[in-house]
Amino acid sequence: MADRTQAKTNVVEYTVSELAFALKRTVEDAYGLVRLRGEISGYRGPHNSGHCYFSLKDEKAVIEAVVWRSTFQRLKFKPEEGLEVIAKGRVTTYPDRSKYQIVIDEIEPAGVGALMALLEQRKKALAAEGLFDEARKRPLPFLPRILGVVTSPTGAVIRDILHRLEDRFPSHVLVWPVRVQGETCAAEVAAAIAGFNDPSHGRTMPRPDLLIVARGGGSLEDLWGFNEEIVVRAAASSVIPLISAVGHETDWTLIDLVADFRAPTPTAAAERAVPVRSELIVTVTSHGLRVQTSLRRRIESERHRFAGLARGLPRRTDILALPRQRFDTVALRLPRALLANAVAHRAGLTRCASRLRPHLLARSASAGRERFIRADRARRRALGALFERARGRLDGQIKLLGTLDYHNVLARGFTLVRAADGTVLRRAAQVKPNAALDIEFADGHVGAHADPRPRKAEPEAKEKPRNGGGKQGSLL
Repeated sequence: MADRTQAKTNVVEYTVSELAFALKRTVEDAYGLVRLRGEISGYRGPHNSGHCYFSLKDEKAVIEAVVWRSTFQRLKFKPEEGLEVIAKGRVTTYPDRSKYQIVIDEIEPAGVGALMALLEQRKKALAAEGLFDEARKRPLPFLPRILGVVTSPTGAVIRDILHRLEDRFPSHVLVWPVRVQGETCAAEVAAAIAGFNDPSHGRTMPRPDLLIVARGGGSLEDLWGFNEEIVVRAAASSVIPLISAVGHETDWTLIDLVADFRAPTPTAAAERAVPVRSELIVTVTSHGLRVQTSLRRRIESERHRFAGLARGLPRRTDILALPRQRFDTVALRLPRALLANAVAHRAGLTRCASRLRPHLLARSASAGRERFIRADRARRRALGALFERARGRLDGQIKLLGTLDYHNVLARGFTLVRAADGTVLRRAAQVKPNAALDIEFADGHVGAHADPRPRKAEPEAKEKPRNGGGKQGSLL
């Protein structure tokens, strides 16, 4: 019995925390850094804290995975549900739940097949929103004044574009430098597209009429930044028409589907952006010659037509012959007509002069004077009557005003009570204790103060109606 007790006391005793952290150190020492291949399961996006929690699984096992917020922000590929990936990280334990897990530092799709599956999944989701519809695509300007190019400033792409523009139609080009590969590629390209579209930039640089997003060829991984959702949405939101020229002719990315025009190469994008200047000059010159020829023919045709119409018109002498003859006839009759008119008016004046006598004029003037005097007297009588009626109405109004004057009421023994501010007090309830009052009598004013002890209101005695039941109204 003693040996059995001694055997028990030789076993090392741990607390739960000691054992949990001992296991944690053992696992971390044994698996410091591993590459783990598996399918992402249970991914719901970043937590409120910015960290990501999901599982990696295969056909036989599952392991929990954690991506800290600082690591998630610099991941080249973001986790996607159902995507097979290769994760690089450290295996550790979570003592609070007695679980082991992998803390991921890097993550990448497990081969091109996984990337293509993710690309198809993203393509279907964006197409369902209508971002790739042909109805959304806008026509490109025929001759843009300013071109905006989003690409690397040091690569061969920008040199090819500038060289092709110089050959076809020299234009004003604004280059927004970006990285066209790597972790920050998508964010920089999206920011460049949004920056060219920002109206506030018009104060510091002119706004382009056309945008070109360009990059040379490469693998699917190299071009992946142009498949990111942030780039696709930036291109879809652009109010400036956009040409996509990413990769070679056989390459395609999601920005190609949302762009207003997809060029197979950056050089082809420059060719589509501007016409050939020499061809335009030839075309304009040809059109100018055609316009000159058409005008010359039109002028000759109108000249012949005018000459034909002029030949059909009568001569000027023939048109004026008849009016001239009529004028001569009237001119011959005019002296005789003037003489006859003067004789007739003289005879009429003689007849009128025989009826004009001084006494007739005096009689007419006297009659007019009498009519004026009678009319003036009638007007004065009317004005006097009107004045008397107005005076009577004014006297009546004055009497009525005197009757309504409250001083007459005060003369009958009533008083008018006012507050200190001059407000007329009509009820006892309006008077506050110790309030200063002004009492107006018929012969003057008396100052007073209200009793500080409010008296109980006595019930109003009902008086029998007098004067036939009529109510006495307030005189104020």
